[in-house]
Amino acid sequence: MTTLYGYFRSSAAYRVRIALNLKSLDYQQAPVNLVKGEQRTEANLARNPQGLVPSLVTDDGLVLNQSLAICEYLDETHPEPPLLPADAEGRARVRALAQVVACEIHPLNNLKVLKYLVRELKVDDDAKLAWYRHWIAQGFDALETMLSREAGSGEFCHGDTPTLADICLVPQVFNAERFECDLSAYPRIRRITANCRAQLAFQQAAPEAQPDAG
Repeated sequence: MTTLYGYFRSSAAYRVRIALNLKSLDYQQAPVNLVKGEQRTEANLARNPQGLVPSLVTDDGLVLNQSLAICEYLDETHPEPPLLPADAEGRARVRALAQVVACEIHPLNNLKVLKYLVRELKVDDDAKLAWYRHWIAQGFDALETMLSREAGSGEFCHGDTPTLADICLVPQVFNAERFECDLSAYPRIRRITANCRAQLAFQQAAPEAQPDAG
């Protein structure tokens, strides 16, 4: 069976869980505890030389890394329901929205960066939290504007069905909520997130629903 190596609070692994669930694909999970450093074990480094999660190992032994690449692989190999629009303009917009999260916000706020701030740069908890909230606000300001002004937004980030953009947005909102970021200035983001969370695929992918959440 296809195996997802991840961590329940990893937003990148969360994205892949959503995609797998939207596609109604069977998979099993193999937890990699990031807090305990299991991402640096020999076994995980053999799957992912970066020492990260997620990794997806297909039932025929193919090893895939990087959440957006995994999601697009799933979309190409299991086209229904599609995670990207049929038109080139729509695909470009969805990828842009997804990359605001995956390439701009998340890399500055992931666990290894926060640990480096504390352990190497001796940043205290208040400064770490200020760092986190700064990059959330900068990224969400841009996202809210894109979602509000650009043609294409609907019940979800693009249109009325979930796409790759929603797959990236919801885990980032979860993380922002964990760090008690003020989201009151982002009504479109909050509305889209609520629409996503009403869907079973998102509910089943949520961190609190995972086997390693306890």
